[in-house]
Amino acid sequence: MTNEDALTVMNKDESVDNYTLEKDKHILVALDETENSKRALLYVASFLGGQEGISATLIRIIPEPSEDIFEDFSERAKLIEDQFCRSTMMLKNYRDVLIQSGFKGDKIVIKVIIVNCTSIAESILEEQKKNRCCTVVVGRRAISRKEEFLFGSTTNRILHTDKKCALWVIE
Repeated sequence: MTNEDALTVMNKDESVDNYTLEKDKHILVALDETENSKRALLYVASFLGGQEGISATLIRIIPEPSEDIFEDFSERAKLIEDQFCRSTMMLKNYRDVLIQSGFKGDKIVIKVIIVNCTSIAESILEEQKKNRCCTVVVGRRAISRKEEFLFGSTTNRILHTDKKCALWVIE
């Protein structure tokens, strides 16, 4: 089996529960288009690449855009499809980085989740629980103290939630 044959793209309702992943230490890497997110992935690659018994799920959570900001349904559907395609391509590229670092292709799953959510942090932790991941990895976003106070931070929400797993925050 080639690494390309092992590519798995899952929808939001599926959980990673096949036998080969259950025997491994399962790490969940939450990613987006930011540089800190990329650094988090590169840290995982350098720290865990080539280790036996490690499987990884790379996820991208995309909040569903509100219907009332679009003139018609097709405009909204096109935006969602564009975000899904860009995110899938990004995760495939990140998957290749992990493979080059020594991860086995059949131990890496990518998931793009488009969800109507109030909190990306909650969606990440929901995936962690669903897939029984022992570690969650996130990149810390560079936001000001004012922005963090007003809007909150995904990283802080994950950090201050009872998650029953390790959390790696990469800056």
